[in-house]
Formats: sequence, C-alpha cells, structure tokens
Amino acid sequence: MNKLIIEARINEYAGRGQNPHVPWSPEEIAEAATQCREAGAAIVHFHARAEDGSPEHDVAVYADIIRRIKTESDILIHPTLGAFANDGDAAQRIQPILDLAKDPQTRPHFAPLDMGTTNIDAYNPAAKAFRSDEAVYMNTTKTLLHFAEQLKATEVRPYASLWNVGFTRQFLAFIDMGAIAEPAFACLIMTGDDLPAAHPGTEQGLGAHTMFIPKDRNIHWTAMNHGGDLLALVPKIIDEGGHVSIGLGDWNYIDAIDGASTPTNAEVVGRVSELSRLAGREVATPTEAAEILGVEI
Repeated sequence: MNKLIIEARINEYAGRGQNPHVPWSPEEIAEAATQCREAGAAIVHFHARAEDGSPEHDVAVYADIIRRIKTESDILIHPTLGAFANDGDAAQRIQPILDLAKDPQTRPHFAPLDMGTTNIDAYNPAAKAFRSDEAVYMNTTKTLLHFAEQLKATEVRPYASLWNVGFTRQFLAFIDMGAIAEPAFACLIMTGDDLPAAHPGTEQGLGAHTMFIPKDRNIHWTAMNHGGDLLALVPKIIDEGGHVSIGLGDWNYIDAIDGASTPTNAEVVGRVSELSRLAGREVATPTEAAEILGVEI
C-alpha cells in the first residue's frame, strides 16, 4: 500500500489578519508541529518568525525550534532555505543547514532545492497590475549543484521544489547525473491568481506537472497550492498516488473545515487524513514516511 505522506506547511510568511492560528514564535511552531503529527502529518515545514511576524533569519532560532519539535514528537522536519534565498553566494546560503546538521538535536530531515530561478512578483487581479516587478528567487545550476553536493555529506535529504515543467526537467537531470539520489522527493508547486509564477491550483495545473514525472523511477511527489485552497484537489492527489503538502502558510482555510470557521493547521491536516482514509488509503507515520523517502531518523 502506498501510504499518504502529509506535510504540514504551517506558517510560511502568512499573517494573522484572517486566521489567528498561524504560528509565529518557537513555542507556537513546536506546538503546531506536535498537533499536526497527532492529526496525521509526517512532515512539518516552517519558517522562523519574529514576535511581530516578520521573517527571522537567525540560525540559533531555527535550532531552538527544531530542538523543541524533536522534544515533543517524531515528526520529520523541513525548515525553509528561502530566508537565505539571495543573501550571499551558494556556500553562504547552504551553510545554515550544514550548521544545523552537525548536531542530531538540530538536524533537519530535509532541505529545499528550488530547481530553477523564478519571478515571484505578486499580481493584483482586481487592479490588473503587479504589486512588484523585480522580485526574483535566484537559483542557478551551479548553486543547486553546490547545495546537492554539500547535502551528500550530511543526513539531510534534498526536497526538490518544482515550480513548472522546466524545473522538473532540471530535477530529472540532477537525478540522471547522480546529484540527487533515489528515492527522490519533489513538491509540485501550484499557486493562486496572485502569484502567476507556477502552475495554477487546478486539475489541469496539477496534471501538467504529473505528466512529466516518470513512473519508472523511484520518485515520490507531493503537491501544494500557495495562495489557494488545496482541499479541492486532495481526492485527485490521493487517487493518483501523490502526497499532500498543506497548511495555513499557504491558505487561511476559512470555513473550509466543518465546525471550525478559523481552523488550526492540525484541523486542516485532520481533514486530509479523513479524506485519505475514506478513499481507502492509509496515512503514513513519520517512521513510514522516512522509510519511503530514504530518510535517516
């Protein structure tokens, strides 16, 4: 049985204006991770945040959060690399992950590799104008190869983020040349109307991704929808053998869960677990997810 791996994307850089349950502090992030584990999540993805919700880049804060999470549960840990996206060269960008990996108590299980460069300017459909016009998430092939090579010396596994088919082809080239080992794990990124850089969060957008994932390789894919409701696509993802990455970091899920007008991350994860079991597909524990994905725990 191909058990469903649920990744809880608990905060990203989401505000609290619509849903107050977005965790910001280390204590809140660890508590949300524990609750999501109990609801069925095998992986937690988080961004460190300051008291006012702004991005926090201090590696010591990431270490504190990971220690707290590991103390409370066995959920697999996937911190962001995005906070260091364009700050310094490749060596500087990957160093925080390498520093965290030196101590078993702070070692994450995954590090994200966005497999290409992306225009991440936000669009305002109502105003028919971009909110910015020079926002670029820069990831050259040289940089990504350096990340992959450095991760090989650790027990941290690459988590390939695929914004479009071009990213998928780059990802497959990395597998072909041995830079990323199988079993390989990739996230198929979809986005809402306010971020047109990736595939849309529709059945067509998902299908345009999955048709380029080879079935004869040991590749596991998960799907997310930043700026949109992923729940509508969850039955299709479950049916097609994919995995689910979901949470308040991507969408507020207001009134999307019965009995919770402003649901917590755990309640969103719980709904995915319920849908999976109704479809006859069991949900993977962190230990089972680690075995599927070749992760050391």
